Amino acid sequence: MGLVFFYAVLGGMKGITYTQIAQYCVLIFAFMVPAIFISIQLTGNPIPQLGFGGKLSDGTFLLDKLDGLNQELGFHEYTSGSKGMMDVFAITFALMAGTAGLPHVIVRFFTVPKVKDARISAGWALIFIAILYTTAPAISAFARTNLIRATSNIPYTHVPEWFTNWEKTGLIKFEDKNSDGVIQYLAHPDLNELTIDNDIIVLANPEMAQLPNWVIALVAAGGLAAALSTAAGLLLVISTSIAHDLIKKQLNSKISEKKELFLARFAAGAAVLVAGYFGVNPPGFVAATVALAFGLAASSFFPAIVLGIFDKRMNKQGAIAGMVTGISLMLFYMIYFKLGWFTQTIPPSTDWWWDISPEGFGTVGMLVNIFVALVVSRWTTPPPAHIQQLTESIRYPRRTA
Repeated sequence: MGLVFFYAVLGGMKGITYTQIAQYCVLIFAFMVPAIFISIQLTGNPIPQLGFGGKLSDGTFLLDKLDGLNQELGFHEYTSGSKGMMDVFAITFALMAGTAGLPHVIVRFFTVPKVKDARISAGWALIFIAILYTTAPAISAFARTNLIRATSNIPYTHVPEWFTNWEKTGLIKFEDKNSDGVIQYLAHPDLNELTIDNDIIVLANPEMAQLPNWVIALVAAGGLAAALSTAAGLLLVISTSIAHDLIKKQLNSKISEKKELFLARFAAGAAVLVAGYFGVNPPGFVAATVALAFGLAASSFFPAIVLGIFDKRMNKQGAIAGMVTGISLMLFYMIYFKLGWFTQTIPPSTDWWWDISPEGFGTVGMLVNIFVALVVSRWTTPPPAHIQQLTESIRYPRRTA
């Protein structure tokens, strides 16, 4: 009966894998097409990564122009950044390690028949991830430039159509503080009359650039595809991990298949409710929330995966102790500094440990995880010889595998 459940899960993984392939094609197409359009529109270069450092029609570099626009409004230079070097490094490393440790990414290696196929699949995934990650800064600069041009110091009656469309959602708000009918978008909070939610920038970007309606619709389809793609894989991983790996294998090996299936569905339902709560009450805007999720993966799964492959002395006790310590530390830091559950107000950024934000603290949790795992594994019983031999064989797979 257990084999039936296993093959059902494997079939589900393959089904979701093929679905995610289609969704990812829509996602990357929807992400790249507007970026290419806007890059050509602003700089004449069809490659967004090159357009990011290209020149505008007036001969000035895009980033120089954007720095000047920001300074005119009282903001810091766009290229100066607001985070310290340590925090930027920690966030970047947490995103990289978190990507490798995401559960719905890891299970994809169970859906290919050979090690060679897994490596090829991972290689292509890295290429597409690199395209998305390197395009994101360009989209940010394009959106910021078009936003300032379209909203700064213009009469409210002359705002573009996209502005009024998004204003209906409450994600863009204009408050005429001086009653002159002109939008004042300024850094000073007492003088600023425009409030823009960070979460809409990517979706509103094609409308700001006045791209065709089909491009705008494509971006909406890409956003939906991204949500469905991630949600499907994570729900499958959560349900099977709790029902099969935890309850069936660890707590009650005699549980019936019917009850195991019920628990899997219950776990999926509970995960939907938790995700729904944080969707309605997010701890930050989308990018920050995603960074927190990647930090949790980096502080928990990533060290166990790496040490399980490259350290033959790593055992069950060390891996569990490291994961529990790392994820607990990350959760405490995130709840304390992002949600303020232990204090009356959310502590300021000046109280951050080592000047590292919650989005980057997954790197610290990862290092603590590795240290605890190594120490505990050395003070407990080593894994059996056949497990150590398995670890050795993983590092040197056969050519025919």
